[in-house]
This record gives sequence, C-alpha cells and structure tokens, in this order.
Amino acid sequence: MAHEAIYQALYIQGRGALKRELVTCLCTGRALRVLQARSWQRANGHVTPEMMISERPAEAEGRAVPGHWEGDLIIGTGRSAIGTLVERTTRFTTLLHLPRMDGYGVELRVKNGPALAGRGAEAVKDAIATTITTLPEQLRRSLTWDRGKKPAQHAQLSVDTRLQVYFADPQSPWQRGTNENTNGLLRQYFPKGTDLSRWDADELDAVAHALNTRPRKTLGWNTPAEALNEHLLSVQEAGVATTA
Repeated sequence: MAHEAIYQALYIQGRGALKRELVTCLCTGRALRVLQARSWQRANGHVTPEMMISERPAEAEGRAVPGHWEGDLIIGTGRSAIGTLVERTTRFTTLLHLPRMDGYGVELRVKNGPALAGRGAEAVKDAIATTITTLPEQLRRSLTWDRGKKPAQHAQLSVDTRLQVYFADPQSPWQRGTNENTNGLLRQYFPKGTDLSRWDADELDAVAHALNTRPRKTLGWNTPAEALNEHLLSVQEAGVATTA
C-alpha cells in the first residue's frame, strides 16, 4: 500500500528506527515503529470470543435483574486514573481509588514490575475485587468492561469475586451506555486535564454518595441508593420466606 511504502522509506531499514532529527516531527515522539496489527493483538490478547459482550446473559440487557455492572477508568494527567463501576438496573455508582504506588516517578524501576501509576491491570483487579466483594452475591452477576489492557487479570478477578467479566466491542462506548453517561456526570467533579490522584478514597466516596442520592427520572425519581436498597430488602425477604 502507498502509506506502507512511505513508512518503509522513512524508517531506517534493518533497525526500524527513525533518525533523531525526524523523531521530533512525529505526534507520538516514538523512534521505533509499532505495527498496527501487532499492537492490536498485544492490547487485546486477553480477550477471547466467549468473553465478548455478545455472550453476556440476556437478563443483563433487559435491566430487570440487578447485579450486572459496567466499568471503566476516567483518566487524568500524570497517568492518574479513577475506576468507575455502575450497576445497570439501579444506576448505583462505586468509585475505585487507584493511588500511585511507592516508587512512582523514580527513574530506575524493576523491569516488568507493576505499573506504579496505580492504574495497571493488577491494581485495577484488586480495587474491583475489594469493592465488589462487599456486596451480596446476588449483586455480583457480571461486569462489562471497556476494551483494553486494564482488566487483563479478569480470570483471577472472576475467581476472587464470582463475577463473570465481559468486554465491549472495540470503539463501541454505547455498549456501556450507563457507565459512559455516569462518567460524563463525574467530569463535573473530576475535570479533564487534572491530576486525579489528588482525591483520596474518602473524597471519592463522597462524590459517589452525591450521585447515588440524586433522584433519577429513569428510576421514577427514586435515587440509585433507594433503588439498590429496595432490591436488597426484597432479597432478604425472599430469603426469610424460603427458610420459614
């Protein structure tokens, strides 16, 4: 193809690198070229067909049964991030604190070590597990995540939480519409272009509380907290009736 011929002409053959004076002209600033196909495989290699959103239970699509969640990260400057989990039926929101780890910003670091910015796959997995396991098992049915590397430890997450993980199709944010809409609301509290690590766990809880106590038209002007509490009460009553 024509564009491939141009790339081959620009990059130094054998080394696959650009001359130093040309690197500054690139938007990426990369001296080494990463082929599109290879980079796609690396970013999505953990996703298999049975984990795609098309395989998610039909009950999740209908919103009649609570316990199906959508998740993503909102990104800030300095590789900072906040995790977001939204329950599809009640719109109940939980925010994941992803603090930077010790050693972040140090020039020398362990090769192949954890992502010290706090938003690596293992950190995100641990944050989800810590949060979701505080909920009854009836509210841990599935999680649909944005396509990317961050939930790459989904298998261990499923073992730890009994939560089945699914992935949206690439570049299809509408498949996680509840989460996308919530992230839009969250930008009122966490504007783009800011360092999200400045907010601690208590402050994230306060923001989540503000969203969960805001009446929603889609819930008949109940709040997400009221909707979730109503479901929990019905589960408890059903359990009492079963044991009676």
